[in-house]
Amino acid sequence: MFSTNPRVDSLLRRAVDGERLRFDEGVTLIREAELLALGKAAHAICQRLHPEPYRTYNIDRNINYTNVCTAVCDFCAFYRKVNHEEAYLLDRETLYQKIQETLDLGGDQILMQGGLHPHLRIEWYEELLRDIKSRFPTLNIHGFSPPEIHHFTKVSKLPLKTVLERLKAAGLGSLPGGGGEILVDRVRKAITRGKVLTDDWLNVHRVWHELGGRSTATMMFGHIETLEERVEHLERVRQLQDETGGLTAFISWTFQPDHTDMADVPPVGAFEYLRTQALSRIYLDNVPNIQSSWVTQGGKIGQIGLMFGANDMGSLMLEENVVSSAGTVHHLSLQEIRRAISELGYIPRQRNVFYEYIDADPLACDSVTSPTPTSPEPVLA
Repeated sequence: MFSTNPRVDSLLRRAVDGERLRFDEGVTLIREAELLALGKAAHAICQRLHPEPYRTYNIDRNINYTNVCTAVCDFCAFYRKVNHEEAYLLDRETLYQKIQETLDLGGDQILMQGGLHPHLRIEWYEELLRDIKSRFPTLNIHGFSPPEIHHFTKVSKLPLKTVLERLKAAGLGSLPGGGGEILVDRVRKAITRGKVLTDDWLNVHRVWHELGGRSTATMMFGHIETLEERVEHLERVRQLQDETGGLTAFISWTFQPDHTDMADVPPVGAFEYLRTQALSRIYLDNVPNIQSSWVTQGGKIGQIGLMFGANDMGSLMLEENVVSSAGTVHHLSLQEIRRAISELGYIPRQRNVFYEYIDADPLACDSVTSPTPTSPEPVLA
């Protein structure tokens, strides 16, 4: 039994057996299901989808090439207007140094995102990509969130497909899911101005997938959205994945209010984070991977997230600027990430953005014995 609530128990059993839940059933779960019931079901689904003895992580660096942004987002403590004394645009040598440090530590990609800079046209981004790829040909550039891509089309007055084709030809390897916040226009219009709305955010992914690209989807929750709107966000992601199959992973995190124009919004805690992550694993039956979010929740909750539906610990993240600007700073070393996975009875493996293993298989060595993953019954420390 997953829950003492018969309706909730029935829904969770159906989901664990592989049956798709409807929107209203997702709302029932997020409103009525006990935390541990959601976690147990999400973990069972994760075990079904990922029976392998591994849990993964990657090594990359989040490089914010500029903090200049024309959008006004009440939830953001990072952006600056173009003439602000703290506005910046990274020079090439600084960028190359950051990339080299990442490669030296075993990384294989950079996550490159910035603000919506009003003066940079598509040619600037093409040159940036070509310069990086000419110096670091093996590097994957996981770059430019959908709001940025949509902004490029406006600044350069070019169709979306043309912009994405040109960026891909210049070296863009994959697309991050940043700027998703909540994929409901009521929420987006209330907390941001001058930024892409839901349909256009989704369409950036759609066209990228049509070009053969892969991307991730995200959700930032715990601000002004309703529980129904959280589920609506998941529904829109699931519909996109039904259509294109191009999403590799889903990542959710909690809004960090400090130093933002929404500092009066009470932050949600670890229980709400784990509930929402577990629901994402239960509801997103067509998205193969779920990342836990230790960057906003800290190492222990990130680890517990592996018992609440996640099969991936996310990135070592050698650099992070956006969340830290809002006053939330958590650090984990590579050893700590690997230990967090091992303590749950799994073998840690390094992967790339496409969820391909890029390290040596430890089970190929005769001296290594596979651990037995722990029970699917989640335990909160």
